[in-house]
Amino acid sequence: MARGTQGTSAGSDVGGGTKRPRRPSVVDSPNHRWWVLGVVALAQLMVVLDATIVNIALPSAQTALGFSNGNRQWIVTAYALAFGSLLLLGGRLADLIGRKRTFLIGLVGFAVASAIGGGAPSFEVLVVARALQGMFGALLAPAALSLLTTTFTDPGERAKAFGIYGAIAGAGGAVGLLLGGLLTEYLNWRWCLYVNLIFAVIAFIGGMRLLRAGTPPDRPTLDLPGAILVSGGLFCIVYGFSNAERHPWGAPSTWGFLLVGVVLLVAFVWWQGRARQPLLPLRVVGDRDRGASFLAMFISGAGMFGVFLFLTYYLQRTLLYSPVKTGLAFLPMVAVIMIVSVTTTNLLVPRYGAKPIVPTGMLLSAGAMAWLTALDRNSTYAAHVLPPLLVLGVGLGMIFATGMNLATAGVKPRDAGVASAMVNTSQQVGGSIGTSLFNTLATSAATRYAAGKPPSAAVAAQAQLHSYSVAYWWASGFFAVGFVVTLLLYRRGVPASLSDPTAQGGAAV
Repeated sequence: MARGTQGTSAGSDVGGGTKRPRRPSVVDSPNHRWWVLGVVALAQLMVVLDATIVNIALPSAQTALGFSNGNRQWIVTAYALAFGSLLLLGGRLADLIGRKRTFLIGLVGFAVASAIGGGAPSFEVLVVARALQGMFGALLAPAALSLLTTTFTDPGERAKAFGIYGAIAGAGGAVGLLLGGLLTEYLNWRWCLYVNLIFAVIAFIGGMRLLRAGTPPDRPTLDLPGAILVSGGLFCIVYGFSNAERHPWGAPSTWGFLLVGVVLLVAFVWWQGRARQPLLPLRVVGDRDRGASFLAMFISGAGMFGVFLFLTYYLQRTLLYSPVKTGLAFLPMVAVIMIVSVTTTNLLVPRYGAKPIVPTGMLLSAGAMAWLTALDRNSTYAAHVLPPLLVLGVGLGMIFATGMNLATAGVKPRDAGVASAMVNTSQQVGGSIGTSLFNTLATSAATRYAAGKPPSAAVAAQAQLHSYSVAYWWASGFFAVGFVVTLLLYRRGVPASLSDPTAQGGAAV
């Protein structure tokens, strides 16, 4: 769509047409799309950082509420289970009932759930609140990205918008670590949840003012069997990998859930090829560039959340950093991700396409993970931690913004929500699986290292370092697989959907 015609299409969410007289507002401004970007980016930041902000607060919350070490992981898992398993359904609801409505409902629900969690008097209430956060986040995240997809259809503006959005998606986890450390150390662990109220109120006011109600005129009906199959399948997959942290791989509670999850997802794919109006139309994932982007988000999500977890433990337990100092240690990587994301989508992808960009990002990320395996008790931040973090920031910056852009480029307006949900699902499920898998492998490695050695503080410390190294090697392997996959799948050259605004499927602002 030409830049001058944006904001006039009927049945859209931003600047949709209405013939009733109204007073001039910010929606009438030529810059209103950038205000929309600010609103959806703020909402996305809230959702992404919430995956890590509570990690820093867990020890304080455990002391205050008195729950066991065995139950501690449910504070994280409850959010991941609800969020990861319901994302596709949330994305389709955005296509069905309207992106503005879904976005605002998600904001209000997320804020209420955060308030309940912040005031939780018991472990059980906190777990329920985290699950509710995940459920409403599954509404909010795909609605936010689909709003961005249908708002920015001009190739130049789209590149800038997705560069900023990709930077936020890539850096949000690290921002969560820093913010969680600041709030826990200087206020109270409960503020790691209460802070979402501030984000939500600002985004809600902006959304009410900037976004217009509307749904595609040819909106699909809800594929209920598909929703049940994919939600159940994703739940079982995430739960099975989470269970592997506490039970052996041979336990029925681990492999049983994984097997059921795979069966349900296979049944889901089979059903999507036969349903009249499928939840996830195969045309959305059938495009090579789009499919490669979904896989890139999955693999990078697994690797990124893995490094946040183990490097956080290393900084706090080995180098004895405070929560705030730990968060600050990630800031240089955050800055690099943001700079590279914006530069890549504005300068490199429009000229060369995704094929040389994303595989290079995978290769750099694999190298950075391998570099981290050299860390030991005598390592220093400036000489040994910072350099691989900066390389990882360059790699992730090349992957995230490019992957998000191509994963949603060229989709029809009626599929924008579910395509956006697939991006979030890929990253979230990848992060959940990566965190659980790497943690299980690291724990097993530490146990094997300490076996047969006389118990001592030095042996325990070295066992932990060995476990981190094992996790980094596995993460490096994930990125290496990502390099091969994206190198083979991405087409050469600039996709037509990025160079030609008419190839955006008629998406409107």
